[in-house]
Amino acid sequence: MKKIAFLTSGGDAPGMNATIRAVTRACVYNNLTPVGIYRGFDGLINGDFVEMNARSVKGIINKGGTILKTARSSGFRTKDGRKKAYENLKKNNIDSLIIIGGDGSFTGGLIFHNEYNIPVIGIPATIDNDIFGTSHTIGYDTALNTVVEVIDKIRDTASSHNRLFFIEVMGKDAGHIALNTGVGAGAEEILIPEENLGLDRLVESLKRSKATGKSSSIVIVAEGDKTGKNVFELKDYVDENLDGYDARVSVLGHLQRGGSPSCFDRVLASRMGVKAVDSLIQNKTNLMVGLKDGLIELTPLEKAIKGKTNINKELLRVSDIMSI
Repeated sequence: MKKIAFLTSGGDAPGMNATIRAVTRACVYNNLTPVGIYRGFDGLINGDFVEMNARSVKGIINKGGTILKTARSSGFRTKDGRKKAYENLKKNNIDSLIIIGGDGSFTGGLIFHNEYNIPVIGIPATIDNDIFGTSHTIGYDTALNTVVEVIDKIRDTASSHNRLFFIEVMGKDAGHIALNTGVGAGAEEILIPEENLGLDRLVESLKRSKATGKSSSIVIVAEGDKTGKNVFELKDYVDENLDGYDARVSVLGHLQRGGSPSCFDRVLASRMGVKAVDSLIQNKTNLMVGLKDGLIELTPLEKAIKGKTNINKELLRVSDIMSI
């Protein structure tokens, strides 16, 4: 093995640059040539490669986003697109591929390996923390800290005006961000895809809060929650069925993806990047690196893609107790 290529794919996450840095320097340390691929799988198809060295990644460990850019590739979903990608790897004498992204990116990598026998290792980087085989994905911890900071600021306004705020956070299929930030920021209610609270129960809960003397409330809503069609419908329903609150909506959106990665994410990215390179050197493939019980372990890509993460039931109970 002489050259290892790597790309970032899907939604960006804080810590992707720290991962690029770790993979690059682990390659150099092992006398391998690191090759960055711009714009994800599209760059793989178009041959948008750059050979890197230890100095190529100086000063990026603290940067959000990804210096290699990222994109969702419709071309890589076609056989012709993957054939071009394979030809580009061969033309550049690249031996293996590291994919930094989520389950959609890993699915593409697994198909690519099955078709062309290119060794592939996945590194989970997504703020949603919805990848099986790791307790934490890169970017998740930073996103939690960003969201809690924003909620704290919104609470100042809620308290000043006796307002009820519905705050929508990311989490289309998993409520990890909503549940953890809701507990961390002291939200009165937390709505997640895994637990359908129901509109009537939500109103009753808010009435109880009002009766106990709360003049303002925060409700955290994961974007994939099924309690209402969307967060604005929730607000309208509460307006119609609950007096005494001036209800507002705040959709945090993409600000959750940005910002300088936390220390936790920088360390996690460094550990995962080194493990990914070590695994390829040991002729391992079709695996994802992950954090389990504090250790960096390997999970088959297929299991990482198909497996489901579980919501923390203890945190649900803690949330109920804290919201009285």
